[in-house]
This record gives sequence, C-alpha cells and structure tokens, in this order.
Amino acid sequence: MFGDMMGMMGKLKETQEKVKATKERLNSVFIEETSPEDLLKVTITANRDIKSIEVDDSLLSDKEKLEDYLVITLNKAIAKATNVNETELAAVAKEGMPDIPGMDSFLK
Repeated sequence: MFGDMMGMMGKLKETQEKVKATKERLNSVFIEETSPEDLLKVTITANRDIKSIEVDDSLLSDKEKLEDYLVITLNKAIAKATNVNETELAAVAKEGMPDIPGMDSFLK
C-alpha cells in the first residue's frame, strides 16, 4: 500500500513539474488575430499576455471603430489562447493522473 502511495506521490510531483514547464513553454506560443478588414492585429501568448497591437492608420481617425475592433479582436485572441492553454495543460494533467476506472468520463 505504501509503495503505491509513494509511487502516486512521485507521479504527482512529476506532473506538477510538467505543468510548470508547459506553462513556461506557452509563453513562447503566439496567437495572432486580426480584425475585420485586417485593420488591427493583436498578438498574444497562449498564457494570454498581450505582446503587440498593430493599428492601421485609417483607424486612428475613427475612435469608435477602433474601440470596437479592439474589443472584438482581443476577445477572439483571448478565446483562442485560452483554448490552446487549457488543451495543453489538460493533456499534461491527464497524463499524470493515476489510472482510476471511470475517471476518463469525469474529465470530459
């Protein structure tokens, strides 16, 4: 029994290290999203840190359109980054889970 417990604790520690490494790696995974008409481009990491925003000069004279494009484009980029982030972290976490019958259906 203690051997199983020690093995599980070791696997848990290994999984925690893999999750940490995955989070660090996701800082270098970039997601780019563009607005309608490609007048605005946002680049963020899979950890949802904004890295750059490029604005076409034509948007500078239309504050309302610029604001709308920022909201739309940032939300799309964040949704994509969240999907990548959650998928990657879930894969690492699932890999480190002990083999418990019925757990697969619970995690879906």
